[in-house]
Amino acid sequence: MFGTVKNLQSDKGFGFIIATDSKDEYFFHHSACTGFRFDTLRPGSRVKFTPTQGAKGPRAESVELLD
Repeated sequence: MFGTVKNLQSDKGFGFIIATDSKDEYFFHHSACTGFRFDTLRPGSRVKFTPTQGAKGPRAESVELLD
């Protein structure tokens, strides 16, 4: 699935992604980043990810930076 980073809490190591097709919002933790460092992300960065269901709602895993 593809999406755009909506916002980041860099000091806490997490953020949210808005899916391109569904406009659903997915939480992601810095440990889900694959092949890049979390601190290189910015709001508006395009990403590819695997949608999953976490304990508190939709979650993104295997996040890859596209830009």
